[in-house]
Amino acid sequence: MPSKNRCWYVLLKMQHNSWCPPVTACHQGGRWHDYHTDENRVLKKDPQQDYRLEYAMENSTHTILAFSRELHTCDPNDKSITESTVRVIWAYHHKDLGEAGQNYHGSTRGTKSLRLLNPEKAEVSPASLSYFDLTNKDVPVPDKDTTYWCQMFKIPVQHEKHHVTKVEPLIQKGHENLVHHILLYQCSSNLNDSVLDYGHECYHPNMPDSFFTCETVIFAWAIGGEGFTYPPHVGLSIGTAADPQFVLMEVHYDNPTYTEGLVDNSGLRLFYTPVLRKYDAGVIEAGLWVSLFHNIPPGMPEFVSEGHCTLECLEEALGAERPSGIHVFAVLLHAHLAGRAIRMRHFRNGEEQKLLAYDDEFDFNFQEFQYLEEERTIMPGDNLITECHYSTMDRIRMTWGGLSTRNEMCLSYLLYYPRINLTRCASIPDIMEQLQFIGVKEIYRPVRTWPFIIKSPKQYKNLSFMDAMNKFKWSKSEGLSYNELVLKLPMNVRCSKTDNAEWSFQGMTAFPPEIERPYKTEPVICSSSSCLPFNHIPPGVCCIILSWFLTRAG
Repeated sequence: MPSKNRCWYVLLKMQHNSWCPPVTACHQGGRWHDYHTDENRVLKKDPQQDYRLEYAMENSTHTILAFSRELHTCDPNDKSITESTVRVIWAYHHKDLGEAGQNYHGSTRGTKSLRLLNPEKAEVSPASLSYFDLTNKDVPVPDKDTTYWCQMFKIPVQHEKHHVTKVEPLIQKGHENLVHHILLYQCSSNLNDSVLDYGHECYHPNMPDSFFTCETVIFAWAIGGEGFTYPPHVGLSIGTAADPQFVLMEVHYDNPTYTEGLVDNSGLRLFYTPVLRKYDAGVIEAGLWVSLFHNIPPGMPEFVSEGHCTLECLEEALGAERPSGIHVFAVLLHAHLAGRAIRMRHFRNGEEQKLLAYDDEFDFNFQEFQYLEEERTIMPGDNLITECHYSTMDRIRMTWGGLSTRNEMCLSYLLYYPRINLTRCASIPDIMEQLQFIGVKEIYRPVRTWPFIIKSPKQYKNLSFMDAMNKFKWSKSEGLSYNELVLKLPMNVRCSKTDNAEWSFQGMTAFPPEIERPYKTEPVICSSSSCLPFNHIPPGVCCIILSWFLTRAG
């Protein structure tokens, strides 16, 4: 049994080194208490006791705690629990609490990002469930910051429809921080087995032509994520003529220390069954088209970028194939190191709906699909906006949209059913008005270089627009004004089908929607009432049970 006066400290950390008071379970003379720390991390008993111990067990090697609390206690010493990422920090000490205070600043401490309200929808699967692996074979990872490696595979299931019901990452041990994300693309069905012979660096001038036929994302995994299980009524279809026969796996290697001699064999494992689900799943990539047109000034405490899946694109694609709408059941929000928060906003007839998905405490090293509490219907003529919040306080030059983790992205991957012929619904803002903001008057035409060259005024003459934007003296006030401009600019629409085809609105210009009725969030309801016993809590109530499991050396 736990000894007298023993403490375990479970802290909740907010983003960017701002500390939130900890969840601290202290056992003193047979009683447990809710503690917090001040800005100097001095342990103090909380005057409002919001945590309830449900279960505790300790032996010579392990400690197990289960405790409960309301999601919103309205205690300034507690952190509200939402669908956003939560940083849990834990620490314990081999000695009990002494007269001098807590003993937890030792080596037995750690941190983990979690989404407490988004547990994996585990499904009991037969032990004999078939699977196949798509893994790289001894890929030499270059000693450079960013590498995208592409390898073509042939789906082994042919001639009969099956459903993939679960996908797991197979990350080589020790490479958990090297493999940043994995995308799986459907390729043209007109390819032959000769494309399987070799992999190649993606987005390279010598990249095989066959890779250009792979535009439709069918699955996405990002760093920190675990396996994904499809809902019981949905699966990824394989085995028919309309399904992917050849797929391209894109692996992003992030090697900021330029480590030499790395060889990787990571990939994905796909579990499948002949027992068919009711619906075929699809993926829509939404947000900002990855481009230099997306840029963020340096020294900004906050900068907001928006990628639009426009009503024109959704009107055309859904109106032609699914006028009754599609149903979104999970969303992956994606940004890079400057990302601080991401929201997927949903509009219908000028009225903003409840957020489709959000993460107000985005962690670059923890990105996974969020299961929606309730499936959401997207109708023809709706608008979707991927809204990304960034901080560039630690940067002295512009941050550009691009592939490196030091560049930025603003993307959402929507998992939905039934599958339609829409793979990408994104936008990029107009570039000329961005240049006009810093005083550019003219560029050389016709454009023969990329990035293009500026003709006037004199201070920017013969500079690329990247160099000109970096030369401009950015202040916080200039950055704020620039942000206001960018959010109002006309945008170029991306509206793509499978197999490199395009809907007619592809490449056309649209404007951000006029929001007549913004969504009003529901007020937080505070409660200090006790939770139900942890084995009697029904889903959807305002309490949460947290279990803590520690393995102690010795």
